[in-house]
Amino acid sequence: MPIHKKVNKNFFKKWTPDMAYVLGFFAADGYITVNKRGGQFWCIQITDKNLLENIKKIVGAEHKICVRPRTGNENAQYRLQIGSIEMCDDLRKLGFNERKTKNLAIPRVPRKYMGHFIRGYFDGDGNVWAGYIHKKRRVQTMSCLCAFTSCSLNFLKQLRAELLSFGLKSGSLYQPKPNCFRLQFSTLDSLKLYDFMYTGIARGNQLCLRRKRVVFEKFIRLRL
Repeated sequence: MPIHKKVNKNFFKKWTPDMAYVLGFFAADGYITVNKRGGQFWCIQITDKNLLENIKKIVGAEHKICVRPRTGNENAQYRLQIGSIEMCDDLRKLGFNERKTKNLAIPRVPRKYMGHFIRGYFDGDGNVWAGYIHKKRRVQTMSCLCAFTSCSLNFLKQLRAELLSFGLKSGSLYQPKPNCFRLQFSTLDSLKLYDFMYTGIARGNQLCLRRKRVVFEKFIRLRL
C-alpha cells in the first residue's frame, strides 16, 4: 500500500507572497509530468539544495529531495517531486501545462504580488552581473546588468511589459542562440529591478537566492 506524504494541497489556490514566489520559480525551473498509471506530479529541479529545502518547507511537503550527482562540468541537480492531481490541476488553471517550455505565459498575478513572482523567476532563470566596462579606456565605467532567459519569446515580452508598468524604462530582447531568448536591462533599470524585487524582503527571507541579491548590493555599495 503506497505511503501518502503530506503536502499543503491548497498552496496554489490562494495568492500570497510565498505562493507567488514559488509559482515564479516553477515557471523557470519546474514542470508537470504524468506517468503511465495516471499519476500526476509537479517537480522543481535546481542546483541550489538550500533553496529547494526552503521551497519544500513553504509548501508543507514531507517528500524527499533527490540528487543527481555532478557529472563533468555540470553541478549536482536536486529535485523535489510532489504527486498531487489537485495541485497539478491548480497549476494548469494558473496557465501551466505539461509542455510549458515554449508556451510559457505570465499568469494573472495580482499586482501586489508581481514583485514576488518575478523574484522567483529571476532566481530560477535570471542572472545579474556587476563590474567595470570599457576597461581599455582611461576612465572605466561601473555597470550592473540583469537578464532573464526563456525559450518563450512571448513570456519575455509579457515580462518586459509588466516591468515597464512598474517603472522600468527599457529592456532589450534578443536571441543569443537557437530556441533561447533573453531580456536584458542596463544599470539604471537593473537598480529599479532590485528595488522592485527586494524592497520589504528581509535579508534572511527563505525564498530568496542570496548570491544574486549580494551582487546587486555590492554594486550599490561601490557606487556610494
